[in-house]
Amino acid sequence: MSCIHFVYSTSLFVICFMNKLKLVKKPERVDNRIRGASFFCLPMHNSKESDNEIIISRDGEDRQDDEVLKAPSKHKSGLTGKIMHPPIEGHWQLPLDQERYKPSSSSTNLGFKAVLSYPLRIRQSLKKAGRSKSLRVLLEGTHDPKDEQLVQSFRELLFLEGQLPSKHNNYHTLLRFLRMRDFDFTKSKEMFLNYLKWREDYKVDAIQKEFKFDEYEEVKKCYPHGYHGVDRYGRPIYIERIGMVDLNALLQVSSVDRFVKYHVSEQEKTLNLRFPACSIAAKRHIASTTSILDVQGVGLSNFSKFARQIFMEIQKIDSNYYPETLHRLFIVNAGSGFRMLWKALKAFLDVRTLAKINVLGYNYLNDLLEVIDPSNLPNFLGGNCTCSDYGGCLLSDKGPWKNPEISEMIQAISATDENDQENDGIQSSEVASAPSVKIRSLEAALRDTKSKIEALEALLEETKTALKGLAEHIEDLNNSWEA
Repeated sequence: MSCIHFVYSTSLFVICFMNKLKLVKKPERVDNRIRGASFFCLPMHNSKESDNEIIISRDGEDRQDDEVLKAPSKHKSGLTGKIMHPPIEGHWQLPLDQERYKPSSSSTNLGFKAVLSYPLRIRQSLKKAGRSKSLRVLLEGTHDPKDEQLVQSFRELLFLEGQLPSKHNNYHTLLRFLRMRDFDFTKSKEMFLNYLKWREDYKVDAIQKEFKFDEYEEVKKCYPHGYHGVDRYGRPIYIERIGMVDLNALLQVSSVDRFVKYHVSEQEKTLNLRFPACSIAAKRHIASTTSILDVQGVGLSNFSKFARQIFMEIQKIDSNYYPETLHRLFIVNAGSGFRMLWKALKAFLDVRTLAKINVLGYNYLNDLLEVIDPSNLPNFLGGNCTCSDYGGCLLSDKGPWKNPEISEMIQAISATDENDQENDGIQSSEVASAPSVKIRSLEAALRDTKSKIEALEALLEETKTALKGLAEHIEDLNNSWEA
């Protein structure tokens, strides 16, 4: 979702600037705020614009299993010199499923019945080997060896400094922060530590357990948004209809603080439930979203002071604390008014962000259907789904995460993880002291090395004195010989 909110919040600035309105603070350029997930692509082709369609990039086609696995892990853009990373799931194909897989078009649960035997085998193995091991194999997939080595080095760096809580010592979490900062350990560490501090200060864990967003349905009416189904690869689909946003009405039923907390709870739900559920259903590791931003009807009324406040806050959270969670963004129903805005907006986006965005006019349906089955696309976007039983698609939260069998499996692994953390607590004194013990050992080694260096320096001085005396003796011999 982060790229959606960046586009929206940057649009706020551009529109206000074009109309000579004042903002308190001009947003920084995107390369200081979003420097993360780009899918596998080289520099963009020149954009094509027409009255009905604006295609910024077609390099974002899903490169399925074989092609992704053959792709190099990093590419540099000839335009900017920035590293172009492959899709975040690129090296996380499950070893048990190397052939291409597309979700069923007839099931609201990503064709779960078609792969039901796979979860059954998992459940049977859970009884014998324990739930955690089996599900970890499924959810982890295979790691790229180069990335794994870098993650391990980063993990050791954090551990030596006593800054790696067991709860957040997760391979994929650490990799997301490393990718966001192009594997610069210093910048990645700073970002990760800021993330940990924010979680503690903002009480994110408490929000997950205690926060109740009772105004959910009312907010959905004045701010249509939500998750709905999955794309053909298995990624969850997130949709916003910002042309229909009524922020004045939103302010009547909720507040900025509560809406931001709701947003954080949704981000946590995506990481802890939606991505794992999609991974189980698709039999591959899923770690990013496909997003659709419907800009039909967008005008100056959408860019109030309250809009700036709420979207800037959400953008800050998404960019800093939930990096690398967007795979692709489609902006649809972009008319001539938005086309003018987009020309100004592009100046604030670097090539890696632009590579993730397809800006389309009113003839967008074929582009969406290339990556999304009609059964997972709401009818207001040209699909077949209405979710009439839920009052509309954006109220249904439709997806594999709603399947009770998959939810049960995820709860099992979560419970196992909590038990593992409790067991780790039994050895907490040893674990807590490990970094300080290693540091003390290093300090002792340094002192020993310093003593040896001092001894060598003293020996060197003695050698210099001896050599000087020998040189004088040779000179005396030469003088006596000449005499």
